[in-house]
Amino acid sequence: MSGLVNTLVIAAVVVLVIVRQFRAQQIGTGRRWWLVPAIIAVVALREPGIVDAHHHTASIALLGAELLIGLATGAGWAWTTRIWAQPDGSVWSKSTKASVTVWIVGIALRVGLYALGAAIGVHQDSAALLVALAATLLVRSGILMWRAQSIAPAAGSTTAYGDPMARPARKERV
Repeated sequence: MSGLVNTLVIAAVVVLVIVRQFRAQQIGTGRRWWLVPAIIAVVALREPGIVDAHHHTASIALLGAELLIGLATGAGWAWTTRIWAQPDGSVWSKSTKASVTVWIVGIALRVGLYALGAAIGVHQDSAALLVALAATLLVRSGILMWRAQSIAPAAGSTTAYGDPMARPARKERV
């Protein structure tokens, strides 16, 4: 794909993700949460210009920094997302104002990396940004799935009589 198409894909994914994150949405623990990040990574890695042929070391260092920023942004975003369980056992999430701060810092750091790369003459393709976006989404989804499983009632939890438990049993006073 061309750089313009990659840029449009990146912008569309970012807008979709940002808009969706501020609406409460159910977390399905059985879903393939890794699929969208994997598709984005495959699209990015198919591009030949992910590493600048004239500046291998600097290009790889910038790509590594981009990936670290993507991983940190995904983790920060996941840990600043509010998560709760409904009485029916479904788990929901919604990003907070702190999530906005994580996004702003992540974008500012990425802009700084691109400025640094331009200053030292490294050609930076949009594929690096796509790989970092895939890393961000993968880490966020993974952490949210882990958090959702830790607060969701265990599947198949039943009382001694075989009835599904509506809520956790309380310890009675003697």
